[in-house]
Amino acid sequence: MNETQATHWSGAISAVASRTSALTATGVLAGLALCKLIIQFAGIRHYGIFRDELYYLACGQHLAWGYIDQPPLIAVVAWFERHAFGSSLISVRLLPVLAGAAVVFLTGILARELGGGRFAQFLAALTMLLAPAFLAFDSFLSMNAFEPVFWLGCAVIAVRIAKGATPKLWLGFGLLAGIGLENKHTMLVFGFGMMAGLILSGNRRVFRSRWIWIAGAVALAVFLPNLIWEARHGWPQVEVVRNAQLYKNEPISPLRFLGEQIAYLNPVALPVWLGGLLWLFFSRAGKRFRFLGWAYLLVLIVFIAFQGKSYYPLPFYPVLVAAGGVVFESVKRPRAAPWLRIAFPTVLIISALVALPFGVPVLPIDTFIRYSQLLPYSKAVTMERDAVHVELPQLYADMFGWDTLAATVANVYRSLPASERSDCAVLGGNYGESGAIDFYGPALGLPKAIGGHNSYFYWGPRGYSGSCVILFGERSNEFITFFRDVRVAAVAESPHAMPNERHIVIYVCRNPKEPLAALWPRFKMII
Repeated sequence: MNETQATHWSGAISAVASRTSALTATGVLAGLALCKLIIQFAGIRHYGIFRDELYYLACGQHLAWGYIDQPPLIAVVAWFERHAFGSSLISVRLLPVLAGAAVVFLTGILARELGGGRFAQFLAALTMLLAPAFLAFDSFLSMNAFEPVFWLGCAVIAVRIAKGATPKLWLGFGLLAGIGLENKHTMLVFGFGMMAGLILSGNRRVFRSRWIWIAGAVALAVFLPNLIWEARHGWPQVEVVRNAQLYKNEPISPLRFLGEQIAYLNPVALPVWLGGLLWLFFSRAGKRFRFLGWAYLLVLIVFIAFQGKSYYPLPFYPVLVAAGGVVFESVKRPRAAPWLRIAFPTVLIISALVALPFGVPVLPIDTFIRYSQLLPYSKAVTMERDAVHVELPQLYADMFGWDTLAATVANVYRSLPASERSDCAVLGGNYGESGAIDFYGPALGLPKAIGGHNSYFYWGPRGYSGSCVILFGERSNEFITFFRDVRVAAVAESPHAMPNERHIVIYVCRNPKEPLAALWPRFKMII
């Protein structure tokens, strides 16, 4: 064998070895994604349906290009799940769980794109698999389950372009960003952070390519229907955010905002994502990806400055975690390397198992209450003012009471004379209460609910005159004053629900002071 042949075979063997290593790493990532599915499915049917899930399912029955408090994608997802899989908890939560598994897998892929080998990919994916906030958000249907997929997908594309891939990939970035905007408007902050990060890191030359500008046009074209809807309806999203800051959200200081980032990802995981951030800014290997570090800081600053909820930056952490995997793998010191590669993942897994019941409802509720009393974790993060003094985390408390409420309302409805039922409206005080009627009501013989909260207000009084209204829930003490004949018909009790939903008085109201259509503006509640 001559030297040329030897070189050829050596190169071929090296290529096969590299491909085999990549396939092995991909298999490990797929295994971790499967573990994510197993964990999420372990608690998917426990407790009950979440307040916001009821609302999104109701929105799915009123498909539009926008809603008062969100873009249209979540309603389309809810519509699809209900028609494709049914209305069980597994059906409603299937796509969020799959999205969570995709985040685990893509985090490992991003670590590979950043130069990480098998351990870097493993640690990055493992960290995201066990992150408490991601376990919680992937447990139910919401925009927050899908948002990290869009941010992470865009980051993978940007990294590949930074490594020399064709700039035509910006088109994929623009498409993902546009769909992400139809999922949640905070995608705008991510896009701003990424573009500003490219400028601050000295990558201004990318803006000379026509493809990045075409990608921006693609994103705008995908987002445009919702943008037009917002403009035609007076920008209701702005009103929702403003009212939430004034009346609903728990105000937090910048220091607490930063502290909650640590809690969301698991305090043990702090060295991973913080190490990733430092690697992006200060390492030679991370220099060409420095725009990601700037993007994270800008996203963080924007959300703190505009008093956003502390979980808003969460979709960016898989990027930092991927970089952190590269950092941990790069440690070659004989004494430190074994600890980082064996002991640290072990400690991470143990700490995550301790916190697991706070993210995934795997324990019976009474067992969980006893367990939570031993740990401060459930009190570490409080997002809304009415969730300060509750025995359960707000996520779990908002899963209780809805079936009981619907059943109690159904009993009241059936007690009415048959002649009165056809024009008797069922009016909930907030979208959870109205949504509970829409979700459980068909099996109980109830009509569709009405309400003044957010998009329910836009859907109007459905032609009811107001001569008979079953009224209950939030602001009911105010609403009953619109009627001359009011009686208490029943009380729905749920001891594990949020404080304002534990004891719901149900009224039957007759003889309105004005027709319901004329009274309707007074039911409006945008928050």
